[in-house]
Amino acid sequence: MTHFMERNLFAMNLNKNTNSYKAIDLFAGIGGIRLGFEKAFGNEIEFVFASEIDKYACETYYANFGEKPCGDITKIDENNIPPFDILLAGFPCQAFSVAGLRRGFEDTRGTLFFEIARILKYHKPGIVFLENVKGFKNHDKGTTFKVVEETLESLGYRVFSQVLNAKDFGVPQNRERIYIVGFLDHDVAFEFPKKKELDVSIKNCLEKKVDEKYYYTNKALFEKLKDSVVCQDTIYQWRRRYVRANKSMVCPTLTANMGTGGHNVPLVLDDTSIRKLTPRECLNFQGFSSNFKLPNIVDSQLYKQAGNSVSVPVVEKIAHMIKSLIKG
Repeated sequence: MTHFMERNLFAMNLNKNTNSYKAIDLFAGIGGIRLGFEKAFGNEIEFVFASEIDKYACETYYANFGEKPCGDITKIDENNIPPFDILLAGFPCQAFSVAGLRRGFEDTRGTLFFEIARILKYHKPGIVFLENVKGFKNHDKGTTFKVVEETLESLGYRVFSQVLNAKDFGVPQNRERIYIVGFLDHDVAFEFPKKKELDVSIKNCLEKKVDEKYYYTNKALFEKLKDSVVCQDTIYQWRRRYVRANKSMVCPTLTANMGTGGHNVPLVLDDTSIRKLTPRECLNFQGFSSNFKLPNIVDSQLYKQAGNSVSVPVVEKIAHMIKSLIKG
């Protein structure tokens, strides 16, 4: 039996009685997707490989998992990745410049999704889990999503997808994302988790003691904020010459541009004064636990990491659904 066949047979046969599933974490960021699966699977999942190109994200990943992700996935040969059962990826959204569709694997060349496709083609893991922004489904007039879906199908996967909002899964953030789950087993009838009523507020995510550097008191902008930022149950956003209140009692969608400077970080009013959210609070709004470690790097990178990450409780709910199917 060839080495290639051994890898395929290992990954294709998801044994329901196994004590552990092997997983890889691509475009890993700070490990939010991994964390969700670890919470759902417990000691029944083992991560054997991770890849992330951002050096600061790698520092945070290492601080929490004790592993430094490999770098640029485009420079890693698929045969150097250990055999695995589950592929996880929060991959970047790119348009597919193709004249037509239905060319499957070939349509992904030149995009970062190709890196996922080539690894799937070689290893044939039983399960693939992907996450992207809500607009991904209509990106490039729907071409991007259609090519991804058809590529996964051409590689043998039965594909399920749905847009879910973090605020429907216990996180007070309005964050809609598309989740894509694929199974080599076509008999699987997968269902995404059902939403539930939110039973926490933004105050559950705010810190009690905050460094004075996050406050706008005694700063020039304070005069422009003080008459608009007036409610402690609201998250505010600065938009050039005005302040916009988020009246839904949840945090607006956190984005990576929080790390680009300016006034992109959401604002709150606490018992002291008007301030911006701290990096820790941003992670709280993503559902990360309080024991998730923040390395000693600049706030701009921590804000970027929080905005680029995932809602951990949503991933955990989906992972529980996956586990219940494969464990039977």
